[in-house]
Amino acid sequence: MSAAPRTEKQTGRFRRMLDRLSSSQGELESEELREDTQASGCTRISDCDDRQIVKVTGTLRTVTLRPRAGVPALEAELFDGTAPLDVVWLGRRSIAGIEPGRKLIASGRISMSHGRRVLFNPKYELRPLGQE
Repeated sequence: MSAAPRTEKQTGRFRRMLDRLSSSQGELESEELREDTQASGCTRISDCDDRQIVKVTGTLRTVTLRPRAGVPALEAELFDGTAPLDVVWLGRRSIAGIEPGRKLIASGRISMSHGRRVLFNPKYELRPLGQE
């Protein structure tokens, strides 16, 4: 009596399970963020070019108050598993709900500053806390 041959679907599941067991926490979080980006229909940050109008999603890794030319500016780093994006709200000292670990969707025009992608004063939507 011989065992039934494994289907590609079963082999794929087993391979993904082994990959998840051997991956670091950071790699697992990045993979989850990439899947979330794909599912929400947003552009991956790594695919964003200078002066492109985009809609991106990810998790805020840092939030800081950093004045620019004497004007308060709230800066956050958004990460989607592919690349970081600096999100800057000019003239704001704080925004309710904008805190590290929070997921959001942001849209606007990308610009490049010192080799980093930046999104100034974006339209944004905070993701519900229950979906994080």
